[in-house]
Amino acid sequence: MNDLVEVRAGIYHDSVSLMRVSQALAALPGVAVAIVAMATELNVGLARDAGFAVPPATPGDLLVAIRAASDEAVREAAAELERRLAAREAAGTGPREDRPPRTTRSAVRAAARSAAGEATVALVSVPGEYAFLEAADAVEAGVSVMIFSDNVPVEQEILLKDRAREKGVLVMGPDCGTAVIGGAGLGFANVLRPGPVGVVAASGTGAQQVTSLLDLAGVGVSHLLGVGGRDLSAEVGGRSAIQALRALDADPATELIVLVSKPPAPEVARAVRDLGLGTKVVTALLGPGQDDLTAAVEKVLGALGREAPEWPSWPAPAGAAGEEARGGEGGPLRGLYSGGTLCAEAAIIAGTGEFTDFGDDAYTRGRAHPMIDPALRLEALDAAESGVVLLDVVLGHGADPDPSARLAPAVARACGRGVAVVVALIGTDGDPQGLGGQAARLNEAGAAVFTSNAAAARHARDLATATRPSPGPQMGAL
Repeated sequence: MNDLVEVRAGIYHDSVSLMRVSQALAALPGVAVAIVAMATELNVGLARDAGFAVPPATPGDLLVAIRAASDEAVREAAAELERRLAAREAAGTGPREDRPPRTTRSAVRAAARSAAGEATVALVSVPGEYAFLEAADAVEAGVSVMIFSDNVPVEQEILLKDRAREKGVLVMGPDCGTAVIGGAGLGFANVLRPGPVGVVAASGTGAQQVTSLLDLAGVGVSHLLGVGGRDLSAEVGGRSAIQALRALDADPATELIVLVSKPPAPEVARAVRDLGLGTKVVTALLGPGQDDLTAAVEKVLGALGREAPEWPSWPAPAGAAGEEARGGEGGPLRGLYSGGTLCAEAAIIAGTGEFTDFGDDAYTRGRAHPMIDPALRLEALDAAESGVVLLDVVLGHGADPDPSARLAPAVARACGRGVAVVVALIGTDGDPQGLGGQAARLNEAGAAVFTSNAAAARHARDLATATRPSPGPQMGAL
């Protein structure tokens, strides 16, 4: 094998683009490993773990590490790398009138001059250290802002939200993974039918679970307003959640509101509950003694006068690892999650095992989110030698266009080693990846698949503790 390792100082490309470049190089004949990423501590560590001799680098540098079977294959990969990087650079050049705006405020002004009309929402997705400036620019321009970026200090979040309240606009985020405004999805967004339920969410994947289950039950959504995972913390105090709840309360299309969050600060949860809104609010606030997300959805359906359906699931094939073939041995439970709220919910329900949220800031600095790039989770799944692995697969716009293409072979390998794999598949029938097709391919590979994360967690817990698996989803309080 031949290695090429380079550190290019001061060259920045976004993590999603670099992930796609890495995948393209890895698919070339003779290439065994291709890492093209910003030289964060995590990415440098991964390259060194793969055996590359990486020189000193900073997170602002571009790391290139290629391993191939011959010098010729290395040269071809390097040439393809240059072609792809040059194409990205060329996209930002051209006649001045064709160039995109350079600041958020100028983009807002440009939108007002365009045929599309005045802008009302800006989406910020830049490295966390720069997100505050861009978001503040949007707020000062008088538009609401969705901050997809993570790694933003909490002090900056509070400043932004206080200024937004003064300006009469809403800050969604930081680390706001999803929003749906008037049917338009932002960030990671499922395809949802329109309807009477408004959602305020201090959780991205938690909101996707709730709205996907509602869609499977035939109930649509008016708006989904993400507020960032820290909004209901003691430090932030529900600043954006309160604004969003009041906005939906005033919306004539919203008949019922769902508030979704990871375990909130108790005093903030009380303050939010005591707003005295005219619209009924159903809470899905995770924590011991609280409803899980599926149970909360069933309460919403009851409030709307609808029966909860049997949530779709696909049992593992007969004889698959962890089912009849396990012989009641049980084994360690590992949760490999891309969604923080789904991870927290599963850990609470399971009450045992080791759970990792690969969407946490520690894993996404300089890397694409695991809903886009499954590499770290695939490594963890391939490392499992026994027991039960529980993981989520989240569909929708912005996510991996075909997650089962890479995940199903890894599931099959794990099942072949005697590992039981359980998948919580979050999505709707309208999502571009195809809910049914994704479920079928993962199931054929040997996984038990559930559209309810709570049901998946209970099933995985039963397998790990060697008790008889539940015959179907049995929802209830955590």
